[in-house]
Amino acid sequence: MITLPNISTSKIAIKVKPNAETLIKKGHPWVFENSIIKQNKEGKSGDLAVIFDTKNNKFLACGFYDPHSPIRIKILQANKPATINADWFDKKIENAYQKRIPLLKTDTNSYRLIYGENDGLPSLVADVYKEVLVVKLYASFWFAYLNEMLPKLIEISNAKTTVLRLSRNVQKEQNEYGFKDGQVLDGTLENEVIIFKEHGVHFSANVIHGHKTGYFLDHRANRKKVGEMSKNKTVLDVFSYAGGFSVHALTGGAKEVTSLDISKPALEIAKNNAKLNDFTGIHKTIAGDAFEELQKLANQKVTYDIVVIDPPSFAKSAAEIDRALASYKKLTKLGLKLVRRKGTLVLASCSSRITSEVFFDAVEEVLQRSRVKYTVKQKTLHDIDHPISFKEGAYLKCVYVEIL
Repeated sequence: MITLPNISTSKIAIKVKPNAETLIKKGHPWVFENSIIKQNKEGKSGDLAVIFDTKNNKFLACGFYDPHSPIRIKILQANKPATINADWFDKKIENAYQKRIPLLKTDTNSYRLIYGENDGLPSLVADVYKEVLVVKLYASFWFAYLNEMLPKLIEISNAKTTVLRLSRNVQKEQNEYGFKDGQVLDGTLENEVIIFKEHGVHFSANVIHGHKTGYFLDHRANRKKVGEMSKNKTVLDVFSYAGGFSVHALTGGAKEVTSLDISKPALEIAKNNAKLNDFTGIHKTIAGDAFEELQKLANQKVTYDIVVIDPPSFAKSAAEIDRALASYKKLTKLGLKLVRRKGTLVLASCSSRITSEVFFDAVEEVLQRSRVKYTVKQKTLHDIDHPISFKEGAYLKCVYVEIL
C-alpha cells in the first residue's frame, strides 16, 4: 500500500435539539446543521463530533464532522461509547462481510462490500470486482481514516489492487493531501477495465473512468431473474446503459434482445459485454431518448415478450418528486403498449426520494386505468449486498407485471 498521510483530527463537543436526540437514539445516522444548538469550537472535515445528552450531559453518540455538508455529522456510534480506531473499523468491515457470504457462495465475484451508512461506515462505498477493490468516498472526512480502515478492507476482500474514487463534491474541495479520483492506493492496475462475473455471466467495469465505481451492482438479482425468464423470448431493455438486463437475457437464451439507451458509448459497452458470453440470439441496439423511441415502437405496433424499463433517478430533490412520478407513469403506459399478451413488463426505480410504496402505487394506478388484464407477479427491493438500516438508505424497487 502507498504511504498515506497522517492527518491530525480533534474532538468537538456538541449538543443537539431534542427531536435530533430522539432520532439518534433510534439509530438514525444523520445530524443536520440546523439541529446543532451548542458546539465548543469550529470543526474541520474529519474531526470527531461527540454529542452529549442535553439533560444529563452523558455520551449520546459520536460521528464524523463534515463542514461541507448540511448533514453536519454522520453518526458512527450511538448510545454506547466507543473508541473509533482500527479495531472499531475492523469489526464494522467484518460484520459487513458476513452479511455478503451467501452471495459469495454463488458464481459471483463482484459485490458491494460496504454500503455507507447502512453498514455503519457513512459516505463510503467499497465495491469488489474480481481482485480489484474500488473504494469511493462521498466525504473528505475519510482521508484522515484511510490508514486505519483500508488494511482490513484489502485483507477481507482478498484484493490485489485497490483504487480510490472520489465523488464530484469531494473532488471540488481543496485537497492538500494529494488524493485523486482514480488513484491506485495498493498493488498495480494492469488494465482499468476489469472482467468480472455475476451469477456466471461476464461483464466489464472501468474502475477508473466508469460511473460510480465502474458498474451498477445493485440490480444483480433482478438481472438474474430476467435472464431466467428469457429463454426463446424477445426482450426490450430500456435505459439499458451497459446492458445488464440485455446480457443476462441473451445468456438466458433469448432469441432477440434490443438494448435502448440515449448514450451510444454505453450501447457499445453493452455490445462488448454481450460478447464476453456465449449466446445464440440476436442483439440489437437503439440509440435515442427513451420516451421518444418507445413511442415510435408503439406507433409501429412492435411488441415484445419482456419489456424492462429501468430509468436513472428522476428525483434527486424533493422538488422533483411530482415530475418523477409523472415520468414513471408515462413509462408504464408506454411499456404496456409494447408488451404482448402473456408477456411481462418489468418496471424499476432508483429514486430514493420516492418510496417503494409510492412507486408501486403509481404503477398500479396506471395498470388499473389501462384496458389490459394483468397480475403483479412479484415486487423486489435491495439485493443482499445493499442492506438497509435506515429509511433514506432505501432506493431500489422493481415490479414484475404479467399481461394476461
